[in-house]
Amino acid sequence: MKIDRRELLGSVLGGVLLSVLGPRGLAAAAPKIRIAGCDWSLGKAGDPASFALAREAGLDGVEISCGNPKDALPLAGPDRLKTFREASEKSGLPVASTCLEVLHRDPLKSHADAPKWVGQAIEPARQLGAKMILLPAFFKNSYDTREEQQVVADRLKELAPRAEKAGVVLGLENVLPAEDNAWILDRVGSPAVKVYYDVENPVEIKKYDPVRELALLGKDRLGQIHLKDKAPVFGEGRIDFPKVIETILKTGFEGWLVIETYQTPKDVKGVFSKNAAFIRNLLG
Repeated sequence: MKIDRRELLGSVLGGVLLSVLGPRGLAAAAPKIRIAGCDWSLGKAGDPASFALAREAGLDGVEISCGNPKDALPLAGPDRLKTFREASEKSGLPVASTCLEVLHRDPLKSHADAPKWVGQAIEPARQLGAKMILLPAFFKNSYDTREEQQVVADRLKELAPRAEKAGVVLGLENVLPAEDNAWILDRVGSPAVKVYYDVENPVEIKKYDPVRELALLGKDRLGQIHLKDKAPVFGEGRIDFPKVIETILKTGFEGWLVIETYQTPKDVKGVFSKNAAFIRNLLG
């Protein structure tokens, strides 16, 4: 993983600021961070009603599902786009990001149609004002070898100019160590490809330390961040959210923290309200 002089100085400065101001002071001094929720965790996958529910729960935005296509991406349909735009405008909440869940079926590392789906997701994201498209890759779809990572890098390198032009970032969500994700990003060489980091998945699957991973990736490589834990209510599980948020602030990250749960909670509004308040308290 290449770490340049600018990144090193930023890390040192972040540490100095943190020691002087503390995490709350650093939150006030620097980043613009907003809190969203995944539509599937809200129990409204692919449903514009997710916006009204997210507003009731006190969220700032929604991450929406693109849908599983046969020939064309559902979210790309003009009627569906119009419905989501109207729901967003009525609620006053923006689209934080979109999730290209078809990659669970057609993995980016190997399926012939995967680049097509990524390409089709760019324009809807632009029209909805979303700055990030989540590209998931887990279990058998994970690109664990250098050969697979090279394939992913090559495919993303071709797609990146389109994403750059649209002002959209392609976000890699996986359980690779920070060094491997950095290797892929270095080969793509585009600001339109970053890591969509999930603070719980690496702990669950690979036993990685999210604090270390977030610090290594840093502001320039982080696109968005999923906040999640085994327990639906934050603070009752195993993720050390105070340290996680402190590390996020130290990197200087600005953007969306997106709340996700393993399953839709019975009390969706209550759980998301508690979690949003919990994270806002840590942010100061």
